[in-house]
Amino acid sequence: MPELNPRQREAVRYAAGPLLVLAGAGSGKTSAITHKIAWLIRDGGLEAKHVTAVTFTNKAAREMKERVAKLVSAEAARALTVSTFHTLGLNILRREHAAAGYRPGFSIYDADDSLALIRDILRDGAAAEAAQWRISRWKNALLDPEAAAREAAGDAQAERVAAVYAEYQRSLKAYNSVDFDDLILQPVWLFERHPERLAAWRGRIRYLLVDEYQDTNLAQYALVRLLVGDRGGLTVVGDDDQSIYAWRGAQPENLQQLQTDFPDLKIVKLEQNYRSTGRILKAANALISRNPHVFEKRLWSELGYGDPLRVVVARDEEHEAEQVVANLLHHKFLHRTNFSDYAILYRGNHQARLFERVLHEQRIPYYLSGGLSFFERAEIRDLMAYFRLICNPDDNGAFLRVVNTPRREIGAATLEGLTAYAGERAISLVAASFEIGLAQRLNERQLAALRRFTRWITELADRAAEAAPAGFIQEILNELRYDAWLQENSDSPEAAERRMENVLELAQWLTRVAAQEDGRSFAEAVARVSLLGMLDSADGGADRDEASLMTLHAAKGLEFPHVFMVGMEEGFLPHRSSLGDGDAPDGANEAALAEERRLAYVGITRAQRTLTFTLARRRKRYGEVVECAPSRFLGELPADDLHWEGEGRAVAPAERQERADAHLANLRGLLGR
Repeated sequence: MPELNPRQREAVRYAAGPLLVLAGAGSGKTSAITHKIAWLIRDGGLEAKHVTAVTFTNKAAREMKERVAKLVSAEAARALTVSTFHTLGLNILRREHAAAGYRPGFSIYDADDSLALIRDILRDGAAAEAAQWRISRWKNALLDPEAAAREAAGDAQAERVAAVYAEYQRSLKAYNSVDFDDLILQPVWLFERHPERLAAWRGRIRYLLVDEYQDTNLAQYALVRLLVGDRGGLTVVGDDDQSIYAWRGAQPENLQQLQTDFPDLKIVKLEQNYRSTGRILKAANALISRNPHVFEKRLWSELGYGDPLRVVVARDEEHEAEQVVANLLHHKFLHRTNFSDYAILYRGNHQARLFERVLHEQRIPYYLSGGLSFFERAEIRDLMAYFRLICNPDDNGAFLRVVNTPRREIGAATLEGLTAYAGERAISLVAASFEIGLAQRLNERQLAALRRFTRWITELADRAAEAAPAGFIQEILNELRYDAWLQENSDSPEAAERRMENVLELAQWLTRVAAQEDGRSFAEAVARVSLLGMLDSADGGADRDEASLMTLHAAKGLEFPHVFMVGMEEGFLPHRSSLGDGDAPDGANEAALAEERRLAYVGITRAQRTLTFTLARRRKRYGEVVECAPSRFLGELPADDLHWEGEGRAVAPAERQERADAHLANLRGLLGR
């Protein structure tokens, strides 16, 4: 393997026991893990069907499988499983639904569905999001409602949420539904209750590889531990210095826990960086050395020392945005680069607004990460709710979304009577619509309109199992007359046409998914596409010449030739929540500050060739102008490698002229001259 360095080769060829690959930023971890999968199949004596690799995003899973496919036979590539954690959990639950207590065709609730159900239980919309967050944390920590109630004892607010959690789980089970967290939690509980099913899955998965292990939560760690058992067929790849998701339950200490659970764990460090110049890596190493470490590592590079790191001090937030865009244009003019070579990274989404405005004024194309994803569009949510309801008529959330889309003269009074009756009978809304007793709550007209809809849904549900997905999806669209509904409810015919194109794209996607792997059923295709929508937002503008605007969290895993890290001030980075207000224990503040430092480290290590930090002397906050202090993280970087600008420092006449020329060239380009 001449393309791999010695440490990578060591990681690839080690299979005598469990292995931790401690992979620094830009150190070629994807190459190591893909070559290891290929080595296990070609030289390690394992059939491809017994090798499973998991990571956290569909994009990473696709890339990994595509790269492995170039290293093994086509037959092996087809048999190999490379997926996200949640897709693996979905596959387990679909095979083991009966043992887990679910009926075929169960629905997967996304965050909006879950929030709506919690709101309905709480009768308090303002508190629902906080309750949803706490329930998710309990699930990720493997706490069932009874355990959550014990933990909450003595805290009135937490006790209320624990009661909501219990009712929430009862409702999900009644609706034959799971939420996103259940895709990990339920397989763990299933395997703990049914050792024979665990043994069967250990027979299927004889070697497990896990990417981005520092991002695992307790439930994900438990699932890995159960599947691997004492066999030791495990390679995990991670970097504790890039753990930036504690707010959603990630536990970087899971890397350390491996040494306890697997005493014969071997550790291989990947420290050679193939991305950044030496000066950028020197700054990253200096910064992250301030954090406590279980595993020490130091990144190095053969790409040269590189340019000084610039620190630009602006008068205020508007001046900061203007300076960043001016510097971007100046650099592009001098070096004939593409706009897509540049990224502007910030701590919070709210910081993007001013940069968007200035980029727009300068007619610079840009991609804003975190925009509306395909699956968040109303027409897509409508159609996915229809498909979920057909697969699972007990899915009350899907029922309520589509019962009047398009309009069917099923009004609020009808739905109030139906939901009250269904609640008393502890049955789903569709099931309740057919009961004789409902006639005592609704008049003949209300009942007739309701049953026209529910009969249609149940007839489709009866046909779903046997129908060919492609024709069945088209049949649903035809009977819905959804195109006419869009024409009536869109701002213009063009908007209606664009929305219908999205619907057709969804239909084609479902058809393709159903056709994969010897032909999935309609229900399997719907579940798979539902999960894809929860895992990934819309793809960025990677193939277009656009500058990138994104949060530091969103930038993880990406790289750019030229990076601007903006808002380098106390209160922004590190975020004010990590600085302590006297209420949090010192340990909590230290842990939060360490995570903020890791976030800054992630930002620094996105840069390949140049890195510019910016900050403002003052900003408007809540209508007041406040003085800003530079981020402490700037003080933790090697001073000799920083070139400070602003604060009254004069710009050299030659550079001022270059910037003017760059601006003029940009205007001429816009005018086509």
